[in-house]
Amino acid sequence: MKAVVYKKEGIFTLEEREKPKLQEATDAIVKITLASICSSDIHIKKGAVPKAVPGIIVGHEMVGIVESIGEKVTSVQPGERVAVNVETFCGECFFCKRGFVNNCTDEQGGWALGCRIDGGQTEYVRVPFADQGLTKIPDTVTDRQALFTGDLLSTGYWAAQMTPVTSQDTIAVIGAGPTGLCVMMCLRLYHPARIIAIDKDKTRLEFAKKHGYADLVLDAKSKETETVIKSLTENRGADIVMEVAGGTDTFEMAWKLARPSGTVCVIAMYEENQILPLPQMYGKNLTFITGGVDACKCDEILNDIEKGDLNPEPLITHEYPLEKIMEAYELFEKKQDGVIKVAIRP
Repeated sequence: MKAVVYKKEGIFTLEEREKPKLQEATDAIVKITLASICSSDIHIKKGAVPKAVPGIIVGHEMVGIVESIGEKVTSVQPGERVAVNVETFCGECFFCKRGFVNNCTDEQGGWALGCRIDGGQTEYVRVPFADQGLTKIPDTVTDRQALFTGDLLSTGYWAAQMTPVTSQDTIAVIGAGPTGLCVMMCLRLYHPARIIAIDKDKTRLEFAKKHGYADLVLDAKSKETETVIKSLTENRGADIVMEVAGGTDTFEMAWKLARPSGTVCVIAMYEENQILPLPQMYGKNLTFITGGVDACKCDEILNDIEKGDLNPEPLITHEYPLEKIMEAYELFEKKQDGVIKVAIRP
């Protein structure tokens, strides 16, 4: 089968690999029907993910059909359509029992697929802990609608849930890329007063406004961004700032845009260390929330998609066959042709 393989820093290749087999009684083999490329894959390619293992098949955004299951798997059956979770988790350790599945202590727990074990930019994938890692897709939900359930939408859902959103809040989201758009989409479930998208890319800002993800869009390069937000909040600043961009100066932008006693939620994956300038922050009394997604709400996400409360399909702006995935990588990495997300079809 064809698969995208992380060879070494800076090099991904499309090559032939053997079809995976069941290794544990809790495994499932899933035939991939649709996959995608994530910015985290680009981080791996750049060598910015220390845990990534050279030689693994990359990819952690995928949906498919269960082909076979281990004898201990009970939640899914062969032939069922499923969304694959970005994280594998045992469900039994201290962290899993408290919903902190990103910190699962099992050897294959946390973000393993496409990072430490073979992932889904291929034709078949082995999913450990299938009872936790696979979620059945409702019949009325398409593969395209469900594609981002296990990662991007889980990230947005997690970020919105762990941040104290009220109907009076002005929320600034730094980064209108795929993850930022999913954060905005999930914030809508809580009906905040105002969502402001901030980005350097005008095409992405227009996309956010066109599809109703943001109420207002601001150019990150403008010196007036902070002034505009203060003018909308009686000179206070944003109640909540979601930092999704992970740029060289976006962490600083986040805490400066937040009002005193506000909340800064850091969702971004940085490639460099960030500075926490505590003397400058003193007295501002900010609350910082940060971490990796605990992707254990896939049932709820698919239910919201089925009800029409979440509509992620517009994020798919391009589709490629697996044979041409390297063209898709170039498009996605260089942000060409107004790309937001790319669907890959084996």
